[in-house]
Amino acid sequence: MPNVIERLIGAAPGSPVAEAMAARAALLDASQANYDAVLTPEDPGGLSQPLRFALAARVARLGGDAQLAAHYEVDGALPEEDARMAAILRHVDLIAATPREATRADIAALQAAGVATGDIVRLSQLIAFVSFQLRLIAGLRLMGAAP
Repeated sequence: MPNVIERLIGAAPGSPVAEAMAARAALLDASQANYDAVLTPEDPGGLSQPLRFALAARVARLGGDAQLAAHYEVDGALPEEDARMAAILRHVDLIAATPREATRADIAALQAAGVATGDIVRLSQLIAFVSFQLRLIAGLRLMGAAP
């Protein structure tokens, strides 16, 4: 069964992109293992699986990849917004769109809104992973578009 990246790229068998992915099978396997660990962990902490998928879709949309966002939107929807959720959304938007602007005060804002330290780490892992996916998918699509 193809992993998420392979499904989204949809490279034709024998194409340069398919050959590049086959040559880097260990990378794709590691990417899928990270996907499983970040999005469907055994212990989700205070970030449920549906919330993780909804946040991943948001990061993908901010990264300009509608196809990746649609993949995540199938499994997640944002809960009602309260102070905790508002802080999480602000943080996701900040880190996904303008990470250089993040400061310690942004972490403090999450903590003040009741986000546990472990969940801040989980949230950071989620944003970083989807950002990695965005770069990997963009690179593979460029390879497929090259003459």
